[in-house]
Amino acid sequence: MIVQELVFYTFSLVLVFAGVAVIKALNPVYSVLFMILAFFSEAAIWMLLEAEFLAIMLVLVYVGAVMVLFLFVIMMLD
Repeated sequence: MIVQELVFYTFSLVLVFAGVAVIKALNPVYSVLFMILAFFSEAAIWMLLEAEFLAIMLVLVYVGAVMVLFLFVIMMLD
């Protein structure tokens, strides 16, 4: 049980760091990459809570579609 709590706090710390980095990043591409890291750590937390469907949908929908669209728009504007 203590290992699961340690993994949960580790992913929570990564999620908070990535969320702050999304706001503080000066380059929009880095901001999107930090947002992808935040989504993956959030999906890992969902997996720890045994909500596999929500974790997979988060990765497929947000990382697979929305973040790719954001990166495409950023690359086209530069």
